[in-house]
Amino acid sequence: MKSPRLLPRLLLALAAASAARAQEGAAAPPPPKSWIDPDTGHRVIRLSDVPGSESFYFNFNAYTPDGTRMIYTTPDGIQVLDLRTFQSRPLVKEVKRAIVVGAKTPTIYFSKRIDDYHTSLWKADIDTGEVRKIADLPRRATVYTINADETLGAGDFIEGDANAGGAYDGTPQANRFQMGKNNIGEPANKSELMTQRFNAKLPMSVFTIDLRTGKITYLLRHVTDWIDHEQFSPKDPTLLLYAHEGHWQLVDRMWTIRTDGTGNQLLHKRTMKMEIAGHEWWDLRGQIVWYQLHLPWHVANASYVAGYNVVTHERTWYHYSADADSIHHNSSPDGTLFCGDGNRDNPWIVLCRPVPVPDEHTLGENLINSGYLQVERLVNMGRTALHGAQNYRLEPNPSFTPDMKYVIFRSNIFGPDYPFAVEVAKAAQP
Repeated sequence: MKSPRLLPRLLLALAAASAARAQEGAAAPPPPKSWIDPDTGHRVIRLSDVPGSESFYFNFNAYTPDGTRMIYTTPDGIQVLDLRTFQSRPLVKEVKRAIVVGAKTPTIYFSKRIDDYHTSLWKADIDTGEVRKIADLPRRATVYTINADETLGAGDFIEGDANAGGAYDGTPQANRFQMGKNNIGEPANKSELMTQRFNAKLPMSVFTIDLRTGKITYLLRHVTDWIDHEQFSPKDPTLLLYAHEGHWQLVDRMWTIRTDGTGNQLLHKRTMKMEIAGHEWWDLRGQIVWYQLHLPWHVANASYVAGYNVVTHERTWYHYSADADSIHHNSSPDGTLFCGDGNRDNPWIVLCRPVPVPDEHTLGENLINSGYLQVERLVNMGRTALHGAQNYRLEPNPSFTPDMKYVIFRSNIFGPDYPFAVEVAKAAQP
């Protein structure tokens, strides 16, 4: 029999344990819907109430041609966000991959899973909700991009059975972005996986698919380089940008090719050992391919947002310092601004204003236009009193909205990942 003296303490302990269990079982309070970042003065808005929601990869178009709506994904499928009201609605479920929003029509292109090795290509009308299958894709094929007049898609696949030996044999790997409430983003051993894939030298094909007939046309075949990141020009329906993937010092990364297979061209040829370039994207006006360029740190310690004009062949290098260092940069629709998503050493969403260096008729041919970036911080992604720190295995992937009022990014500062918008202009009332 319990001692009478111990009974009150036992009852208190049981009550405390019960309260603790109740607190553990209670749902965590939702993150704030909006707040003004005290370190920057810019308003931040959470765009989704569903944990595990994500905005698009930085160079995939997510916006309708009229600029009023944005597509994002949830663990259940595809959502449509009205950028005027920030209200969202479901559009499509059971999606394997959201690809891009059309440049000409309010259409989202996406893929659905057939089996471990096959997917089918689909499209949905964002206005009416009508969904239509386009075609089944070749074995292991992925479509990454849709051209400017929405007549062609482009993608790649590993050929044959891919039993080439080595550490990577071409079998499907788990989606690196784990859908759910706690997205861990890129795998911790990403560098090792990239090395395995690069060394495998598996034969690949790059193709286009006619969106009206489903006809496949091959642009490159039996290429043992690792090909990835296809991006059609936003204006020229016949011009495709693609990448040789791998650790950047080991590849000539950025290429363009015409849809008839001609004009296969390297866009940036390095001039120094350990010079690296990548994370390329199209300027929305369709003339410039922008990319990150890093000269060897022990020689120049110089980083640039660099551009190549595919029409005039002019080059521009905007130097940036550590306060603009980012996993990805992106440009505004009118080409006047850049943004960046930061990294572990520079955990900020940043706005970058290019400042050209004036030219006084410098003597020479094929000279590079130069300048630098002025930086304004928009969002503190490090640990604050309001939220936790961004786990940068989930890359924020910034983009400007068509009206340039917001920079969109995804973040796990509250644990689960959500898409957010930060106002480019400072809040009127801090």
